[in-house]
Amino acid sequence: MPDDGERPDDDLRTRLHAMETKLRRMREQRNVHNENARRAADSRDSVQQQSKELRERIKERLDEQKEVRVRAKVHQAKRDEIQAQMRELITQRRGKRSDDGTKSVVIQLSETLGEIDRIENRIMTDGSLTLDKENAMLKKLKSLITKRDELLPVAEEFQIIEIDLGDMEGSIQLLKAEADSQHKAMLDAHKEADGIWEEIKPVLEERDFLRAEGDRLHNAFVSSREGADHIHSEIKILLDQVNEIRDELKAQREERERLIKEHNQSVRDALRTPDEDEELASSLADELLEKGSITLGGTRTDADSKPLPRKKERKRPRKLGTTRGKRD
Repeated sequence: MPDDGERPDDDLRTRLHAMETKLRRMREQRNVHNENARRAADSRDSVQQQSKELRERIKERLDEQKEVRVRAKVHQAKRDEIQAQMRELITQRRGKRSDDGTKSVVIQLSETLGEIDRIENRIMTDGSLTLDKENAMLKKLKSLITKRDELLPVAEEFQIIEIDLGDMEGSIQLLKAEADSQHKAMLDAHKEADGIWEEIKPVLEERDFLRAEGDRLHNAFVSSREGADHIHSEIKILLDQVNEIRDELKAQREERERLIKEHNQSVRDALRTPDEDEELASSLADELLEKGSITLGGTRTDADSKPLPRKKERKRPRKLGTTRGKRD
């Protein structure tokens, strides 16, 4: 049994106080996690914005480097084509064909153009040509023109100087000088691209650092959010228990108030006099009438009707007087 003075709900109140204290502490912990998550998210967003700007700068420089590399490849291709033309001219000068039996596009175009000029000049100047011979030459000219039209788009990309097949030595020297120029332009382009790469490398390291920092801050954000969510779920469970105890205490308080109210009412009813309660007065009157002992007007019973003793009257003293000459 509880000690004297100990209320029956003291245990519940103690538990409720402990739970509310724990609830406040858990809410503070949840707020700390939420604040940490907010700070981590702000820092992460800032780092990611820096990383985005850095990536855009890197992309611009990489695109620039790519253009330089493409330019270097163009110079390299021109150099290779010129060197191929040089080898063919040298081979022709020596009276030999190339090792693979093929000719470069530029050489083929030069030879085709020369053959077209030769045939056109002969048709225009040679009056001894028969009709059949002229028709055969026109047919060949048409074929050469078709070949020229096919070679021109391809040769325009690589033909840098005009090749004079009549002056092979001079053409070879010109081609050699141009090949050296294209080779130097290729090397300069590669050097420029390498310089751009050297500028990009530290920026790439900074990008990697910002990326790692962004990942770290994002993981911190996720961890803090998970911590806040976990505590929030525990708060919900504890809050349900707190509400149950509060409801139980409320029910006990209402029960006590009801008992006290009923007790006070019973006390008031017990202390009520007939003149304050018409129903009580009527019941008492009925009871007395049944017993036949009710009197009205203040008369008494025989036992109480004895006459009261009368007080003795006190004699008044007689006055004595003196008269002269006569005695009674």
